[in-house]
Amino acid sequence: MPQFATVQDQRYAQALMQPALIRIIDNIRKQLDVSEWTGSYRDDMSWPTEATPEQQQQYLSLQEMLETATPEEYDQIQAVLAQLPVPEHSYILCLKKQDQQQEMDVWQLCYRLCNSVDTSDGPITIDMNLLNLEIGDVDWIALDQKAKHLVEEAFRTLG
Repeated sequence: MPQFATVQDQRYAQALMQPALIRIIDNIRKQLDVSEWTGSYRDDMSWPTEATPEQQQQYLSLQEMLETATPEEYDQIQAVLAQLPVPEHSYILCLKKQDQQQEMDVWQLCYRLCNSVDTSDGPITIDMNLLNLEIGDVDWIALDQKAKHLVEEAFRTLG
């Protein structure tokens, strides 16, 4: 999980990440439509070093149980999950063109989209141009324009 400059930046990131993911994925699809690259996605989990195989299996089993849990069961399962090590998820775009293969971390693209500074160094400061605080919502036009630029740039660097 990346570091945020302030607690407020972290709150704004929570509001922005789902819309950012939607716009990044849509712009990746558009780039794949006009490029020679083909793409597929892979969901990876990295466990903390202290997580035992038993804890990992318990975590995965409890996550599955959440899907069909009653409200009471849901709260109980969440309480147990809170005591277990949590994996870090990465959502990887796997690209292929003839004999070339490349990978992009989609979540990292989302964090770059939300960051006011175009760098992966240092804590994230949310780009306030992506929010419309007057109406308390995401500025979808600004978000889409920045996502389009970011994805186009990422595809240009593929070669």
